[in-house]
Amino acid sequence: MRPTSVLLSLLTSAAVALAVLPGVPATASDDGERGAAGRDRAAVARPPLERAAPVALPPQASPRAALGVAGRVLRGDVRTGDPSATVALRDLWMARPDLTGAEAVEADALLARPTDGPDDPFGNGYTVPSTRTCGAHVCVHHVGSTADAPPSQAWVDLSLATLENTYAREVGELGYRAPLGDRAAGGDDRLDVYLKDLGTGLYGYCAAEHRKKGRTASGFCVLDNDYSPAQFPSGTSPEANLAVTAAHELFHAVQYAYDYAEDPWMMESTATWMEERVADHVDDNRQYLQYSQLKAPFVPLDAFSSTYGFQYGNWIFWEYLTQRYSQGLVKKAWKAAGTRKSDGGRYSVQALGSVLRTKGGLTRVYADYAAANTMASRVYEEGAAYGDAPPLAETTLSKASRSWRKGTRLDHLSGDSVRVTAGPDLAGRKWRLKVRVDGPPRASSPTATVLLHKADGTVGRKRVRLDRRGDGSVTVPFGATRVGAVTVSLANVSTRYRCGRKTLLACAGDSRDDKRKFVVRATAVKASKRRR
Repeated sequence: MRPTSVLLSLLTSAAVALAVLPGVPATASDDGERGAAGRDRAAVARPPLERAAPVALPPQASPRAALGVAGRVLRGDVRTGDPSATVALRDLWMARPDLTGAEAVEADALLARPTDGPDDPFGNGYTVPSTRTCGAHVCVHHVGSTADAPPSQAWVDLSLATLENTYAREVGELGYRAPLGDRAAGGDDRLDVYLKDLGTGLYGYCAAEHRKKGRTASGFCVLDNDYSPAQFPSGTSPEANLAVTAAHELFHAVQYAYDYAEDPWMMESTATWMEERVADHVDDNRQYLQYSQLKAPFVPLDAFSSTYGFQYGNWIFWEYLTQRYSQGLVKKAWKAAGTRKSDGGRYSVQALGSVLRTKGGLTRVYADYAAANTMASRVYEEGAAYGDAPPLAETTLSKASRSWRKGTRLDHLSGDSVRVTAGPDLAGRKWRLKVRVDGPPRASSPTATVLLHKADGTVGRKRVRLDRRGDGSVTVPFGATRVGAVTVSLANVSTRYRCGRKTLLACAGDSRDDKRKFVVRATAVKASKRRR
């Protein structure tokens, strides 16, 4: 799809004056539980997400615990708080130097390539000799018998063609770094991809292998050998599952050429975003939007959860940025996060802030993103299929009840909204709506944006200027005959972390500004008469 959008440019302009946009979207609600938990992990049942539900932010595992987690994930015994297969193996690989004895042997078995032998106690190795079919950049390894055998040579050829096309798109056209050479571990330095029966719901994974300069590494990938509908009953065809999985997993191998230790949310959200670049015709990543900031705006952008899969759903954030700016913004973010001498060496949120510095800054861009999501069906190129961010609360004002107040608490890098409409007795041009926002202090980067959904189908916007205490107000046109609704979008855009706290948030830290209080007061007032 093309990355430009006139609607996004209008909505997110820096001007405080009202900008005009056509159309008024309907508000969509959370559509409940469906879909797999992620491309490179096993499917898990997910309960409906409620605003009051606590969001688990699991700690990073100790070396011994990392071993247990990786074993569980590859067996399909996923628990709440476990990462994806790719991240679980990445964490185990990083912890491997601290393991000894039987634990080291067990870790090596989990990290081994399928061709490393049939003695793997976890059953991940081929039990018969394998062969490989190679293209210019990728070699596909496969066996001719046992449950790991692909259904035909035609499937092998399709897998190779799909991977080569993916490589050409990600590395050739989009310009990302090529996966690093692996010391000819699979026969030569081409990327090795193994076809294997991974069991129900596990689409594929990539594992880091040999350390290079900085925090870069070579790796290999494993994909399911047939994506049989019996094991993947989502209704997506085997060929479509292959296409999106190749796009996602090969991008993990690309990420290892920048920083194998990058924050998990950035790894998974950008890999899921890459599915849109390579296999847009499939649209499989839409299933994760129910757990994105489109449907759960109150959950931090950098949250990582195996129960809900926020890290997959938040590909929509990168989609917003690339539709507003350019396809190359994600590549710039990875270079800012990369660990070579010419890279930025920043962690995920720092890298994001650095590439948005010339775009008005992360605080302003995130505020615009949060507001855009309340009318996503209007803003995104495929937004009609996405649905809009649901408001925290809605109210209708009348002459008998002209004022309304609503409070909420927001965690870092999250937002929420309220929606106010005018009753039929508030008609005519004399009515105005005064919106007052009492937010947290400026140090925690609070924002507030008012969207005016006019009766003629256009939408205007005003940014609420908040003072150092986080307080501010604006007055906008109101009245049932002129305005369909007024949406007040709030955001806590704090990026202040205490890093190194062994969490799965950005910089393995915790936020200094969670649960910050916002209060919105909306009052219908009459415009003062002009003096003659």
